[in-house]
Amino acid sequence: MTLLALTAAASEAAERATDTALIEGAILLGVATLFVLIFRRLGLGAVLGYLIAGAIVGPHGLGLVGGGESKLAFAELGIAFLLFLVGLELSPGRLWQMRRAIFGLGMVQVVVTGLVLTALIHLTLGFSPAASLALGLPLALSSTAQVLPGLKSSGRINSPFGEKAFSILLFQDLAIVPMITIVAVLSRAPADPSAPSGWQMAFFTLWAIVVLVLAGRFVVNPLLRIIGRYGERELFVVVGLLTVLASAALMHSLHVSPALGAFVAGVMLADSPYRHEIESDIEPFRLILLGLFFLAVGMVLDIGAVIERPLLVLALAAGLVAVKFSVLALIIRLFGKPWKAALGLGLLLSQGGEFGFLLFAQATDALLIQPEAASLFSAVVTLSMISTPFLMLFARNLEFAPETDQPALDDPADAPRGSAIVVGYGRFGQIVSQMLHGVACSVTLIDKKPSQIELSSRFDTKVYFGDGLRIDLLRRAGAEEARLIIFCMDDASVDAEAMRPIVEAFPNAKILMRVFDRRQLLAIDGSGVDGVIREVFESSIAMGLTALRHLDVDPAEMDDVEATLRHLDDTRLQVQLDEGDLSAGMDHRFKPGGGREADSVLEKFRRKRQAAKAAREENEAAGLTSES
Repeated sequence: MTLLALTAAASEAAERATDTALIEGAILLGVATLFVLIFRRLGLGAVLGYLIAGAIVGPHGLGLVGGGESKLAFAELGIAFLLFLVGLELSPGRLWQMRRAIFGLGMVQVVVTGLVLTALIHLTLGFSPAASLALGLPLALSSTAQVLPGLKSSGRINSPFGEKAFSILLFQDLAIVPMITIVAVLSRAPADPSAPSGWQMAFFTLWAIVVLVLAGRFVVNPLLRIIGRYGERELFVVVGLLTVLASAALMHSLHVSPALGAFVAGVMLADSPYRHEIESDIEPFRLILLGLFFLAVGMVLDIGAVIERPLLVLALAAGLVAVKFSVLALIIRLFGKPWKAALGLGLLLSQGGEFGFLLFAQATDALLIQPEAASLFSAVVTLSMISTPFLMLFARNLEFAPETDQPALDDPADAPRGSAIVVGYGRFGQIVSQMLHGVACSVTLIDKKPSQIELSSRFDTKVYFGDGLRIDLLRRAGAEEARLIIFCMDDASVDAEAMRPIVEAFPNAKILMRVFDRRQLLAIDGSGVDGVIREVFESSIAMGLTALRHLDVDPAEMDDVEATLRHLDDTRLQVQLDEGDLSAGMDHRFKPGGGREADSVLEKFRRKRQAAKAAREENEAAGLTSES
């Protein structure tokens, strides 16, 4: 065959692959959209819709889309993006405060649950001890991809309940390294001389974490500062994606969970002033990849294995949920938590985890279990994940139990009805509420950070716990009777989609909102909010006026500059809103060396001020003449 013919054949094969990818992508997205809408309508959540859609169109269902395993491997990046965003909310100091929960509660849960499941598999199903261990340990893991999005989207990730769940899930990700080592030690397959030993993997993991910490501090943060000077939005997207992918790739090359690397990178950037920029840029990728992940999980569900032995698969899935729920609840209770919190966490984490698929495959390669057993237990894990949305409905009713080591977190339903509701009692909300108190306005304070609530209680200030973006919580706080609802949270991800339902739900209240910067202000355009204050803008003007004062600029000139700046900013903002482009209206600002538009507006304000001064002097002179 000639070179030309080979080239033509390769081109034709590439074109067919492209056509297949486009068709499969359209089918996946179309079916996923349909089922997610249906399950959202039924109140069962999007995750269950994705799982069912994947099972229907996958190779074990209608066979419309193939390659579930390859899509699952790619879609696991969604978990890495999720852990990166969670890391952005956890500063190293706060993570250090959680160390006992992570390495105490988390480790005990993995070890005890894994050993209990191992013993039950050995005694009831007749697997060898080695095979039982290779199956029992992965089943002790829970689904990070299911639990964390729900906690994060509802604002419960920072509650005592959410922190305990996160601590257990984080240790489970760390536990993947020793589990892989155990499978390698028990392996009956010929040894791979190129594969690293368990000690080497542990050493390489610690080394990789150190590298990520140093890279975040001395490479990524300085790079973000440089990009911030130029204001190039797309470069923030590029750097955010680069950070996640590079950290995940480093861990993956060491046979460690890529999500762990992404989480470490996120923690290192938690204190960065550009955290909000990165978070808002990465969030769409996280949503898309997590949706693809759950589609892929549904696709790899071996429906044939379920149909062949339906009672066994269902019994194993139900048994897995029941055993994990019982063991988890007991362990958490022994750690001093109340029964309601223990039962809630047990329900929330009782499903199998996505990393079970990876460990089952490694156990198969190590000749510890047969491929049929891997398919069977993969189906069990998938069915247990399908049960999660239902279990989370019950867990939600138990999560607000008081913690013995946390301050009392009262529900806003217990708050006296006030004329104003302030959501977010940080440095911003504290000043706003003080001014309201200054005119004898009754205020209900809401915050979702237990640490902030505890700190406020030391100053005799009652703050109620909850996510103020939830309509049901605002209704319990008396929002239908309030005159003002003021959002003072430090959250640059809140947009028009989040605010519009609140505005529609409480038409009698004026909705005011603090936004971080111009980008967030553009993001909430069209939400119907009555008033917006840009934190960065107002504080920057105050600093600018202080700088001019120290330069001995005439106070009248300072007034002109401030008035001109506000006029230019309002004009530029309106252009940006009209065009939907952050780079629009660039002429409406002060520039080095002067700018035609800015100079023209400044001159108008000067003439207006001088005319007012002349009129005032003329009136004063006329008054004096009249008196004389």
